[in-house]
Amino acid sequence: MIKYLLGLCLVAVTNPTIFAADATDAKAIEGAWMPIQAELAGRPLPAAVLNTISLKMTGGRYEVTAERADYGTYTLDATTQPKGMTVTGTNGPNQGKTFPCIYELHGDTLRICYDLSGKQQPTEFKSAPGTKLYLVTYKRLRRQ
Repeated sequence: MIKYLLGLCLVAVTNPTIFAADATDAKAIEGAWMPIQAELAGRPLPAAVLNTISLKMTGGRYEVTAERADYGTYTLDATTQPKGMTVTGTNGPNQGKTFPCIYELHGDTLRICYDLSGKQQPTEFKSAPGTKLYLVTYKRLRRQ
């Protein structure tokens, strides 16, 4: 067992590309974001609602400013296809809740599909009626 664990550590240390995608995405995802398009359970959210929301992501912590502020943590898993994210609320309306997500990041555009039921990671960027899937496209507000 110890040889197996040491072998895994050796592979990780001698092959930095295993973690390179996570480090790259972790830095690139940081910043302030505003939703430009969103749908919940297949229904689009009105622009008036989107204009009241902002998201800040820094160092594994997030802050959502909306009607009620929400704070928590996020972790990325760039090794899955699509890339995975786990969001956990620590203070605010989502305190104690964990949401499996998928994400894709292209420059200053970030797309996240959250499973608000907390049951399983979505497999595609889709929000269908009868689900608790929340699909959001964000644009970067400013670099941090």
